[in-house]
Amino acid sequence: MDRGDFLASLTAGGLAGMCVDLVLFPLDTVKTRLQSPQGFKKAGGFHGIYAGVPSTAVGSFPNAAAFFVTYECMKTVLHTDASPYFGPVTHMLAASLGEVVACLIRVPSEVVKQRAQVSPTSSTLRILSNTVCEEGILGLYRGYKSTVLREIPFSVVQFPLWESLKDLWSWKQGHVVDSWQSAVCGAFAGGFAAAVTTPLDVAKTRIMLAKTGSKTATGNVLPALYGVWRTQGVPGLFAGVVPRMSAISLGGFIFLGTYDKIRRLLL
Repeated sequence: MDRGDFLASLTAGGLAGMCVDLVLFPLDTVKTRLQSPQGFKKAGGFHGIYAGVPSTAVGSFPNAAAFFVTYECMKTVLHTDASPYFGPVTHMLAASLGEVVACLIRVPSEVVKQRAQVSPTSSTLRILSNTVCEEGILGLYRGYKSTVLREIPFSVVQFPLWESLKDLWSWKQGHVVDSWQSAVCGAFAGGFAAAVTTPLDVAKTRIMLAKTGSKTATGNVLPALYGVWRTQGVPGLFAGVVPRMSAISLGGFIFLGTYDKIRRLLL
């Protein structure tokens, strides 16, 4: 990847990430409260729907920028065009590594954001200071493993599907897809990936919101999933699936469409 590609991916990814996270923040709050152990109403209901937004505002740009720089770099290194059959595998590997890197930035922001979303009367700064005082810096990375285990399957579904839909649309019309068409492909890919990975998202939310010292707070995904299934059954594993699908479908449209448009303008 040359310097121009690097800067274009960094800028386009960062701006796209900020745009989608801030626009769709209320839906994300609703989803988090539906998945929280205390239930939607006790977590705040529709009150303080923007609680935690400062954490998202700070973390969105570097998080998305890190993902797309890694994603585009790995696509170049792995030579996507070497074989038409290797393309989807390349996208899966590139997206997976991108998520591992991006989660180093995303998880601390996500921990503070989600705790603020279910405690709308507490400020983001207070939640940040309490987390660091009670759990240390590592407390900000509680749920890193569960977040990565959610994001990798999500990206393994979303990005190859997004790239394949763009290729199919491009082949049918005889030229490269426009940015709005890329956005439509992103919406379909994101919505489908969101639906199938919702149980992992529920586990991640429970781990991040668990009381310090509890078994769930250790970060083990399978016990967290089992605990939800035992108490709430299959519906509990898919709590928040509708707002999650809605947010990520719309998010995929905005995120991938904006990324594609800005990157084309910069190159």
